[in-house]
Amino acid sequence: MKQALWPQLIELVKQHVKPALGCTEPVSVALASAIARHHLSMTPDHIDVKLSPNLYKNCMGVIVPGTGVAGANIAAAVGALGGNHEGGLEVLKDLLPQTVEHAKALVAADKVSVSIANDCHKALYVEVTLTANGQTALVIIEDGHINVTTIKRNDKTIFALAEKAAIESCDLIKSQGISFKDIFEFSLHVPFDDIAFILQAKTLNNRLSEEGLQNVYAMQIGKNLQAQQQTGLLDSGLLSNIIIRSSAASDARMGGAVFPAMSNSGSGNQGIAATMPVVVVAEKFAANDDEKLARALILSHLSAIYIHLKLPALSAFCAVSTASMGAATAIAWLITGKYDVAEKAITNMIGDISGVFCDGASSSCALKVSTASATAYKAVLLAMNNSVATESDGIVSQDIESTINNLCYIASQGMQHTDQLIIQTMYEKHKSKQQPV
Repeated sequence: MKQALWPQLIELVKQHVKPALGCTEPVSVALASAIARHHLSMTPDHIDVKLSPNLYKNCMGVIVPGTGVAGANIAAAVGALGGNHEGGLEVLKDLLPQTVEHAKALVAADKVSVSIANDCHKALYVEVTLTANGQTALVIIEDGHINVTTIKRNDKTIFALAEKAAIESCDLIKSQGISFKDIFEFSLHVPFDDIAFILQAKTLNNRLSEEGLQNVYAMQIGKNLQAQQQTGLLDSGLLSNIIIRSSAASDARMGGAVFPAMSNSGSGNQGIAATMPVVVVAEKFAANDDEKLARALILSHLSAIYIHLKLPALSAFCAVSTASMGAATAIAWLITGKYDVAEKAITNMIGDISGVFCDGASSSCALKVSTASATAYKAVLLAMNNSVATESDGIVSQDIESTINNLCYIASQGMQHTDQLIIQTMYEKHKSKQQPV
């Protein structure tokens, strides 16, 4: 065990696991807009938004919290008119109804323009320019959802992010040779007091799940499947409950609920996928043991981060799958306590759902959460009986590290053309319907 690195691993989790109100792509737009408004010091009469293709894709179909409508245009408008410029991923936490109505009027008057940034090669890029009375304020966020790199007022640069002196997350993993097994051992032995903060993931994501089961959001996947339990068409076992409670949280989040999710790697759905299956299983096997739950959650979230660091911030690959691999790791530990079962479970998942692609943030994300959560539990059950995909099966390799690297290499390099076709298809669909983004 690399015990000297434990403090850095804890900071890694804190960096990548944060509360987020609403889908983080339109929220990133809202944050850039709120910061620009702070520096403009007056209400804008026009907002211009330029986005990377992937971020554009993820703003098309998801409801912006507190507004009831989807799109980067409404996100930019409410951010400028009522966003908290210091709120980070909770920039829209305190929106007022009159602010929302003002923002909708601004959009309806065609005062908010949204386009794909020319020659943008970054996965995550937001550029927002506010204009009022001949004055302008521009903010750029790139590479991370809250990573502001440029602020300009009237074309004069007032902030430019200097090169970071601290070791980047992925460099920590690479340079120190941290392995999947190191993460497993860390999660089991790190002092409980140092990781107790992760219990907030249960609090936030469980509240979203309850909200999704009690009220009408998006596709109501969790709510409708729970209703099928009452008809007898779906059992009331552990697998069904994992699917229902996980998808209900995603329903609420993607449907515009005004409760934050605990995110993972910049995604609320990834945070839900890394949390809710673990919570459901822990309720059965760990009862009220907060320490055991905290260790399971830190194992799940850190495993998800470990895999996701090998991926682009946004791509054609649905990273709910890798977040659920974190959940599978934790579930395997909760039930068996064995590392080899966790390793086999992840191998099974890579042999199963590695081809799920991301076609933008929308209500149907809850479908993918339900699929990935179910696969996580199934993968563990198979691993417990030593049923595991082998190196003769597809991209599965001779060891867990090579298998993870194979998956991430294909997702990073091999799915670029797929990504372009997905974005083109979605853009043409929305263009034909003349829907705002």
